[in-house]
Amino acid sequence: MIRTSNPTLSPQTFQQPVSVGEQRMTIQGAVNKTGILLAICSIAAVFTWNRFGADGQQVMPLVIGGSVGGLIMALITCFKKEWSAVTAPIYAACEGLFIGGISALFNAKWPGIVMQAGMLTFGTLFAMLAAYRSGFIRVTEKFKLGVVAATGGICLMYLVGWILSLFHMNMSFLYGNGMLSIGISVVVVVVAALNLVLDFDLIEQGAKLGAPKYLEWYSGFSLLVTLVWLYIEILRLLAKLNSRRD
Repeated sequence: MIRTSNPTLSPQTFQQPVSVGEQRMTIQGAVNKTGILLAICSIAAVFTWNRFGADGQQVMPLVIGGSVGGLIMALITCFKKEWSAVTAPIYAACEGLFIGGISALFNAKWPGIVMQAGMLTFGTLFAMLAAYRSGFIRVTEKFKLGVVAATGGICLMYLVGWILSLFHMNMSFLYGNGMLSIGISVVVVVVAALNLVLDFDLIEQGAKLGAPKYLEWYSGFSLLVTLVWLYIEILRLLAKLNSRRD
């Protein structure tokens, strides 16, 4: 059984009916669609970045709108995979608006941090891809179960932290800049990176199964979800490290 902890990809994702004569997805097609979505996300991020002012208030409507719009598009894409050729680019644009504003806020406080986070994110992407293709990381059932369990635990931790914040209870070990908080961030970054490996494996399996062509867009969307998560976590980790030097 193929398994991934990315909620947008599951063993059932590629088990879609294919009409007679319908084109099938390929790995190269999924890579191309991912590249298009990354380009859209980057353009939207630059758009928000260039509108960042002295106090950052100018971009907050774009950040909030992007985050809400991205969530809505992500949910629609998950439930209507056949619409992904339309919804995935919209999701990428929304996430770009969100990332651009958040990145500008972080960079205003710690100049250069965004460039570092971006380089580390894409460096991790290519490193994980190389490790997967070379067989250095083998996607066994135990490996899958471990990453799925770790990702579930992280989601639960963040959910509890969010609920407690509603009651003005601060989880300093999670959001502070202490060594424990930094250690947790490192673990989260590692788990996010390992999710990329599971996603590569599942997409490869989908291509072998001859899934419908539109799932190339869905695969690109799913990889973008993981990359956005990885980038945000790396950005937070770098911010914690920089804040200890202030």
